[in-house]
Amino acid sequence: MKLLTFAVPCYNSAAYMEKCVASLLPGGEEVEILIIDDGSTDETAEIADRLEREHPTIIRAIHKPNGGHGSAVNTGIANAKGIYFKVVDSDDCVREDAYQEILQKLHELTGGSRTLDMLISNFVYDKAAEKHHKVMHYRHILPRNEFFTWSDIHHFYKGHYILMHSVIFRTKLLRECGIRLPEHTFYVDNLYVFEPLPYVKTMYYLDVNFYSYYIGREDQSVNETIMIGRIDQQLKVNQIMIDYMSENKGMISVNRKLDQYMLSYLDIITTVSSILLIKSGTEENLKKKEELWSYLKKKDWILYRRLRFGLLGQAMNLPGKGGRKISVEGYKICQKFFGFN
Repeated sequence: MKLLTFAVPCYNSAAYMEKCVASLLPGGEEVEILIIDDGSTDETAEIADRLEREHPTIIRAIHKPNGGHGSAVNTGIANAKGIYFKVVDSDDCVREDAYQEILQKLHELTGGSRTLDMLISNFVYDKAAEKHHKVMHYRHILPRNEFFTWSDIHHFYKGHYILMHSVIFRTKLLRECGIRLPEHTFYVDNLYVFEPLPYVKTMYYLDVNFYSYYIGREDQSVNETIMIGRIDQQLKVNQIMIDYMSENKGMISVNRKLDQYMLSYLDIITTVSSILLIKSGTEENLKKKEELWSYLKKKDWILYRRLRFGLLGQAMNLPGKGGRKISVEGYKICQKFFGFN
């Protein structure tokens, strides 16, 4: 059994995947690296097979028909042999100094009297056009260097959340919670860090800059223009999150801080969906915004009221063309202040 499994979803990643894998190899025999070739049409499959031949006890190349990022993550969870599990996108990498601290801490926490469900670390927005990179840390939110539970966390402000880049889950927990990400859908990383949370009982925050999240390529899925073009997939993920929050409220509401955190996360995702639909400027997408809020209202009236009459919900539903302009300008200010994409 390995200590830590890395799943590296790859689709036509030949230009950059080797840099990603090279950053993971210093883990040596304690880790396994699953290179998941998601039906690539370039040289990704050949590179994956070569890397497996060069490092047969560390790397496994898995080839599958194209199913999208979520499908590749599902495949990684199903095939993982590590006690812990982390997704690293093929155009990102990890930082070696923090990497060794992560492995040492996982060793220390494994086999003790308490079971670790989720390890959290910092990540860095590595924007190509900027010399100074923004570090997303949790120093004033999470206790450091100790086990803690949801009851021990402090307030998360808007735009600051535990993202896929921040987390290492216990592999068995991911299987026990039954997470199954939708195929052929972008933006499923939000589901990946949302659905397991009610099952997470113990956490540990290590204040190191572990993950480098490269951002700035024009073809990236988080590019705003591309997100508007794929708005139906954003809405699909948003609705799945609404369903999950509503259908599991009995389990979620047991802990007030867990409930507040998940509500706030759903709030920001719904705001992003709404603002993208407004910014597109088309009548079709403005109708889709109304449909999103109507879906929420029909699904769960109480959840609807909690979101609709909060600060962001009110800001996203200002009436008329003038109201929509105010919504967009307010979002731009938040975007600049918090530094999210």
